Amino acid sequence: MPACALKEKLVSDMKVAMKSGDKPRLSVIRLILAAIKQIEVDERIELDDARVNVVLDKMAKQRRESITQFEKANRTDLVDIEQAELVIIKEYLPEALSEQQVNDLIAQAIASSGATDMKQMGQVMGILKPQLQGRTNMSKVSQLIKTLLEVK
Repeated sequence: MPACALKEKLVSDMKVAMKSGDKPRLSVIRLILAAIKQIEVDERIELDDARVNVVLDKMAKQRRESITQFEKANRTDLVDIEQAELVIIKEYLPEALSEQQVNDLIAQAIASSGATDMKQMGQVMGILKPQLQGRTNMSKVSQLIKTLLEVK
């Protein structure tokens, strides 16, 4: 199996978008590949699927934040562009987890780490991050963990 099947899929989809003349899709895929390439050049490594998911998750988060800012500024034209990009980026992220699945994973991580207060939140996040990256909003996960650890 290739080291990074996700990256190969992106390259393949880029070629399809070029041939079909789908310029918006082509543009977003090129942005994704450029972000991946930048990290590979900077760190002199080849990214695996897990790291590519981190890049995609970061790009999706940037789009969500931009959408919020553009909505506040009443720039619907820019909101539409960001939303279209976000849809394409989400296609490459792993399937999102349900709220119940996220809550179950948080409970398991707290139990396995033995965390009882906020000082141990980093241990819980360390367990959860590989499981949840790209599959849910990590800032919401952080808030849920804080709430659960404050209650204990």
